[in-house]
Amino acid sequence: MLLLIMGLLQAGSLTVLAQELGYWRATSSTAQSITGDIAFSDAKLLINFTAFPIVQARDLAPAEVSAVFDADSNSGAKGHLYKIDVPAQKKFLHKNTLCGQEDVQWMATFVQGRSLSVAFFSGQKPPMFTLDAIQNSTSLCGTFFYSR
Repeated sequence: MLLLIMGLLQAGSLTVLAQELGYWRATSSTAQSITGDIAFSDAKLLINFTAFPIVQARDLAPAEVSAVFDADSNSGAKGHLYKIDVPAQKKFLHKNTLCGQEDVQWMATFVQGRSLSVAFFSGQKPPMFTLDAIQNSTSLCGTFFYSR
């Protein structure tokens, strides 16, 4: 019985880490006009038939998620920060780029129910996730919303 409980707890923790995995439909106007639908695997993000390697850098605390995605900081919801490299010259839908003339270096994600929020950032250093830092950020490329 103890092994069964430990197995269920471990499976639940894997689900939390893998909450982004799978196919997501673009729902916001920015997602519909730039990325289209996206898909996550364990190590890649697929945008418009192009795969980009991703590495999870760290979890985002509820207050950090709230600063980026205007989520309720009291909900206890966590997000993730990923390292990614999308060259500035990479064109997506309608010849749009993710971040103008800047390479995308970071991606923040937040899943709530059947909705996914994604923010892309430029710059070598990880972004700061405070409300003031996000509001004054020159590295925030944009936020995109998806659903299942």
